[in-house]
Amino acid sequence: MSREFPIGLTPPDWLVRNLQPQQAPLNRPAVARAAVAMALPLAIGLAVGQPAYGALASMGALSGVIGDTADAYRMRILNIAIPQLFGAIGVTLGSAAYGHGWWAVAALTGIALVSGMISTIGAVASVSGLLLLLNSVIGAGLPLPGAWWVAPALMSGGGLLVLLLALLAWPLRSGIPERAAVANTYRTVADLLATCGDDPTAGYDAARQAVTQSLNQSYDLVLARRARHHGSSPDLTRLLAQLNAITPVVEAAPAVHQSGRPLPPQIRDTVRHLAHAVETGYTGPIGLDLPAPTGESTRAVDHALRHAAEVVTAPDVDPRGIDDRLGRPAALRIRATRAARNVLLSSGSWRYGLRLAVCIGLAQILVSTVPVARSYWVALTITFVMKPDFGSVFSRALLRALGTVVGLVIAAAVLSAVPRGWWDVLVLLLLAPLIPALTPRGYGYQTAAITPVILLLSDILNHQGTALLLPRLIDSLIGCGIALIAGYLLWPESWHTRVGDRLAEAVADTARYVESAFGTAGGGVAEGVVGSAEGAVGSAEGVVGSAEGAVGSAEVDPAARARMRRRLYRDLSVIRTEFQRALTEPPPTGRLAAGWLPLVVAVERIVDATTAARVRVKHGAPEPSPAEVTQVARQLRELAEGVRESEVLVEVRTELTGPAESVLEPLRQEVAAARAIASPH
Repeated sequence: MSREFPIGLTPPDWLVRNLQPQQAPLNRPAVARAAVAMALPLAIGLAVGQPAYGALASMGALSGVIGDTADAYRMRILNIAIPQLFGAIGVTLGSAAYGHGWWAVAALTGIALVSGMISTIGAVASVSGLLLLLNSVIGAGLPLPGAWWVAPALMSGGGLLVLLLALLAWPLRSGIPERAAVANTYRTVADLLATCGDDPTAGYDAARQAVTQSLNQSYDLVLARRARHHGSSPDLTRLLAQLNAITPVVEAAPAVHQSGRPLPPQIRDTVRHLAHAVETGYTGPIGLDLPAPTGESTRAVDHALRHAAEVVTAPDVDPRGIDDRLGRPAALRIRATRAARNVLLSSGSWRYGLRLAVCIGLAQILVSTVPVARSYWVALTITFVMKPDFGSVFSRALLRALGTVVGLVIAAAVLSAVPRGWWDVLVLLLLAPLIPALTPRGYGYQTAAITPVILLLSDILNHQGTALLLPRLIDSLIGCGIALIAGYLLWPESWHTRVGDRLAEAVADTARYVESAFGTAGGGVAEGVVGSAEGAVGSAEGVVGSAEGAVGSAEVDPAARARMRRRLYRDLSVIRTEFQRALTEPPPTGRLAAGWLPLVVAVERIVDATTAARVRVKHGAPEPSPAEVTQVARQLRELAEGVRESEVLVEVRTELTGPAESVLEPLRQEVAAARAIASPH
């Protein structure tokens, strides 16, 4: 919502969204690691009379601090160690190109292309590509001390120090992050059940989104470790069984919400009790205090909770009896091969790589022909602004400029008042923790925290003091300008092309889900859960299920149907995030996103209504007729085609008729509401 200034001016909504800090808990261990990992190398460098070497190691630690975001210990190894390898390669290549004029321009442009392409694979690959290009720019723009191998070794050593500090508690806390994530999923389900039956449904919708995000995180963490253990770990097998066991409770929630009658508080308390048992590993008896069910939806909840209690308290779980609801992770070699093929053959990969290469190439040509002090900062700015998975280029350029200005104010106070030497260690000890503390708040806040740290380390290397400030500001503004023009305005990829097609595909998948829920064979079922096959260089979403087509089948396997539902909710969660990012862009993009976002919510409710109808049928409601199912699926496919073929809301038909007492009546109402949203007003 817009906020009015005292003078009567009202800032635009997209600007308010950009500047509004995000809510996030403070990661105290990460804050402590940042302070130690960045101050210790500098202190050692000063102690041995080599402050420049200490500054290089602290720069490497900075990249480790930025990547120190994972919960599970094995994922911390991927998130920190693998990017450090790419960073070492980058600084080596950049140093080799230092001082070679136009050859350096060509080299950095080529590295930018490769960096951009691999950044599209996934989270870890994105950070790896970022460090590859960042360190290449630093190596090509700064005369680094020592032999050619000294800078790569020191910078990698600083990053690995962060990893070492992050792994210190692993022997004592192995498996705890995964168990805590599964327990948190149970708690979010308890919160969801507490909102069922509420009117209006805003609270229920928010709780359902929280459940989706928590399930995504839990499955990702558990399956990432399970890929390594190949199902042989009893603890991981048990966690996966517990995740699968809560799924029927989640599926029953929409049916309860449709009934309009809140659940007794004992049910919510039971789920929270199960969450505590999951977190503590308790396997003793649990006395269930569940009220007697009074209808189809409450019978579904009662049955699902009793099954979940049996699974949670079971001391042993047979891995052969576990249905892998998201599909077994493929072997590392297969995932790596698939990722490489996708990078080389994907138009999106080439498109982003070329955008980044054009921007870096223009920046290097500019600073090679026009005298620009500390010119490597131009390319550094572009690299950060153009990072693909952090949202809109426009928003990042704006926040980068604002964050740099704030950071320069802090840096000016530090560089002008603090003498060089051991005082720098104390200042770094105070400034470094701000990076993990402010990064979750937003990109502008992260930039404001990183800028004074980088300038302090740069001053240790080149002793320019406050003379660094103005060049830093000018170069950052030049970099933001190049990114906006060459990386944003000159690439007319409309918001509809980036997001609208994905929404249309989700609507079409919803039509197939409706058919699969009631055993119709007309549309065929592509239940495969296609995760991002990132292997060791991607996020923990390397979850690839087989395409278990049910074409011609009279009854769809419940596990396949569960995989479809999980994939739909995951896709819709990603789409919702993309729409929310689009809201931070100025008109017309932000305005279009605001117009389409209600349709995303409507599609989520259609999936909920379909699941609720299936649960009711399973627990005694009459089956709908094939004609009813076919009519709903056809309407959804027409809606999908309308979304795919237009960049604005278009008029669609809303004639949906059927027996008022049918189990599909709530679903028909949700489909009609979605089609009404897609009609011009």
